[in-house]
Amino acid sequence: MKSSINRRAFLKTSAAIAAVAGTNAALATDSTEDKKPNHKQEYYELRIYKTKGPEKKRMVESYLENALIPALNRMGIDRIGVFTNMDLPDDTSVYVLIPYSTLDAFAAVNPKLLADHQYQNASKEHFAADKNDPVFTRIHSRFYKAFQAIPVIETPKQTAVNKPRIFELRIYQSHTEEKAALKVDMFNTGEVQLMRDTNLAPVFFGEALIGDDVPNLAYMLSAPDLETHKAHWKVFGEHPEWKRMSTMPKYNNTVSKITNFFLTPTPYSQI
Repeated sequence: MKSSINRRAFLKTSAAIAAVAGTNAALATDSTEDKKPNHKQEYYELRIYKTKGPEKKRMVESYLENALIPALNRMGIDRIGVFTNMDLPDDTSVYVLIPYSTLDAFAAVNPKLLADHQYQNASKEHFAADKNDPVFTRIHSRFYKAFQAIPVIETPKQTAVNKPRIFELRIYQSHTEEKAALKVDMFNTGEVQLMRDTNLAPVFFGEALIGDDVPNLAYMLSAPDLETHKAHWKVFGEHPEWKRMSTMPKYNNTVSKITNFFLTPTPYSQI
């Protein structure tokens, strides 16, 4: 008799747990559907080609436009951004943003390039550079994982019609891993959406997995021009929701250093 009672109690408890779990799952599904499509989070490589002078910069750009980017496109890797610094005319660096759908896609790039005869032919001049006169001095590379709130690149509307546009690349360093995670949480739980709402037009957000100055995160914003971008920042900074979030104790001191660059896209940039 006692065993029968225990069995009934167990079944009753199990049914209650299942009902609660089902309700929670439904709520989670509704919440996700209310936000954005359920995209998997991308990975981003941010390359900075360092060159010595305008001529070498032109050679790097020729390689990117005619060899590397077409080869990556053939692999199914698209939305590749190429930018130059609009604030520092003497900076001959070339900034390249490459999105990958998975880590496997990233790992497969170099073997596929070696097997791509079109790429090899288009890269002959690039590969023929003498070691004493290289095309670029070095490639600085950082690797990021996209945020949940913006899992894939959001291409600016100006890109589709090839209208003028500028970009701001911002890098936020944190003094501990915990503070870095909290800043990511702040973006995921409202700050990214507020940037959308105030027309700052986010392009990508990424948490640094590999690179210099970790822990850090990077993100990119866009606008038709610099004055419009400044106006959007003003609206953002005065927004009540930003004032609320920025004074929340849990997010105090999450950023120890901010670095930003203003960039313009090259004619062949896909962003």
